[in-house]
Amino acid sequence: MVEKIKSFFSIEAAGSTIKTELIAGLTTFMTMAYILAVNPNILANTGMDRSALFTATALASLLATLVMALYARLPFALAPGMGLNAFFAFTVVIGMGYSWQFALTAVFLEGIIFLLLTFFNIREMIVNAIPLNLKHAISAGIGLFIAFIGLQNAGIIVKNDAVLVGLGNLGSHQAIVFFIGLIVTSVLLALNIKGALLIGILFGTIAGVPLGITHFPDSHLVSAPPSIAPIFWKFEFHNIFTFDMAVILFTFLFVDMFDTVGTLVGVASKADMMDGNGKLPRAKEALFADAIGTTAGAILGTSTVTTYVESAAGVAEGGRTGLTSLTVAFLFFIAMFLAPLFLMVPSAATAPALVLVGSFMMSPIIRIVFDDYTESIPVFLTIIMMPLTYSIAEGIAFGMLSYVVLKAFTGRFREITPMMWILAILFALKFIL
Repeated sequence: MVEKIKSFFSIEAAGSTIKTELIAGLTTFMTMAYILAVNPNILANTGMDRSALFTATALASLLATLVMALYARLPFALAPGMGLNAFFAFTVVIGMGYSWQFALTAVFLEGIIFLLLTFFNIREMIVNAIPLNLKHAISAGIGLFIAFIGLQNAGIIVKNDAVLVGLGNLGSHQAIVFFIGLIVTSVLLALNIKGALLIGILFGTIAGVPLGITHFPDSHLVSAPPSIAPIFWKFEFHNIFTFDMAVILFTFLFVDMFDTVGTLVGVASKADMMDGNGKLPRAKEALFADAIGTTAGAILGTSTVTTYVESAAGVAEGGRTGLTSLTVAFLFFIAMFLAPLFLMVPSAATAPALVLVGSFMMSPIIRIVFDDYTESIPVFLTIIMMPLTYSIAEGIAFGMLSYVVLKAFTGRFREITPMMWILAILFALKFIL
């Protein structure tokens, strides 16, 4: 059996061992397990059943990561994406007023389209057409947006009629739990302790007990997974051919496209897994994993599934093959039977993870070229408009439009790809209509 595992995953050829791959998988899971608490908290704001969301999150992560492990055989894990779940809940449903069923329909269509685009190699073509600086800006903008949401969830930032937003009550129980979690997690990260985000959430949850915001479950901690019936296959197919659906669908497609591809390329580069041409072997298979995960996730009742940047933690531990991701998938399976444990976590305890994940997503900003104003201005608008408009889509729209306009009016038409013209026109129509 051991030899078959080594042969199937080409472990020795990758310069790894079974023990290393298992440890790498555990490390990756520890760094991303917070999604089991955070994703239900975020999507529950739409009115979706929180318990059902836990099971849907775990199942979607399990299925997508299994595809990555057994088909792509790469050490990357997948789960409902941060930023994409925020867009689902706070922009599409709460901000724009659509039902969560409408948003799930868009995610389902996104998954189907991704399957087709991946099969015909179109995803890579689209990604290659977008300027690199704007790709970095999108990651940074989403980072600010996620951090802003985390600060709101903890009551650190509150609505202020005079200046729109202001500082909340820092002496509240929610704020106290937030700062405990933030300090603990930040120190652990600085000390390079694996699983810092998860440990920080645990500290915050425990701190919330005497403060009355963490409530122990009535049932046993180990139990059968909650039913997904309240959110399973809840689609609004009658809205498929509406203009609103087209706009939301396009935004989901666009954001997820860069989130997944950027993570794959970034983590693979760090692990020296690129070939001589700077391309990732079996990239098409890896892209199929998130397409299948997104489609299945929508059916189960959760937002877009994507490759997790926390996979870098496992890669840093030496993970190089699909056995790493297979380990992560197995741990998601085990987690499904610990639903009460994850669902008792209050939003104030997960808020520090949101803020710090936001800081992680800011890292691409160091690779942005600011000397060229036709690049730096669109970059800045992309980043700043996401949190200020409370919308990832609006930030992308401002960035795309300003990029095309500035390049065109300065006579640099050659730098505008045909795909960029198409994207700019679509966003302009969105504002006009």
